[in-house]
Amino acid sequence: GYDGKGQAVVRSLEDAGPAWRTIGAAPAIVEAFVPFERELSILSVRGRDGATAFYPLVENHHRQGILRRSIAPAPDVTIAFQQQAQAIAKLVLEELDYVGVLAIELFQVGDVLLANELAPRVHNSGHWTIEGATTSQFENHVRAVLGLPLGATDCQRPTAMFNLIGALPPIERLLAISGAHVHLYGKAPRPGRKLGHITLCSDTHNDLQAQCTRVQALLDESIELNAREYPGA
Repeated sequence: GYDGKGQAVVRSLEDAGPAWRTIGAAPAIVEAFVPFERELSILSVRGRDGATAFYPLVENHHRQGILRRSIAPAPDVTIAFQQQAQAIAKLVLEELDYVGVLAIELFQVGDVLLANELAPRVHNSGHWTIEGATTSQFENHVRAVLGLPLGATDCQRPTAMFNLIGALPPIERLLAISGAHVHLYGKAPRPGRKLGHITLCSDTHNDLQAQCTRVQALLDESIELNAREYPGA
């Protein structure tokens, strides 16, 4: 399961029955719950010649099992943490003889990073790279597959990515926010569906936080209006 689909949390024996029904009584994997501090993701890319490159760690925020926001670079990340994440990604890339972009979601537990999910493709938490990085994850994936030199993966300035889920706020209000870039996927609105994303770029983390607050207010407003129009959806 992913994005909250096909998943259920069991905190007590009483939760087992409802959880089983939630996943349709299908064969399932039971995993221990990890009391992590935050989720980070490392985006990596490996070329046909074995060359590798890594993007800065990203901090992810979820709600109802769906990624809502990513911040790049992740705040308060030490060089040692970045190196630890890159070592994990490099090991997977080389063991699989992988070519292209690979994303690994990681739980931060104290000074340790625990791998949560592997995504052998361009990844939602890397959409910020379209405007925020020197070379986007999409371009680097193509470069890797075609055997071309990999592009620089540095984050040019603080960037945030918000997913547009279920309903779309007025686009003109989003674009009125300085540094905002809107990407729509051409999908019909539906509860829990990713309809597009917004990237925000700013010169400082403080300015970025102010932009994020404005975007979040618009997203909350659109969700509330959608709930009134489609009660029970």
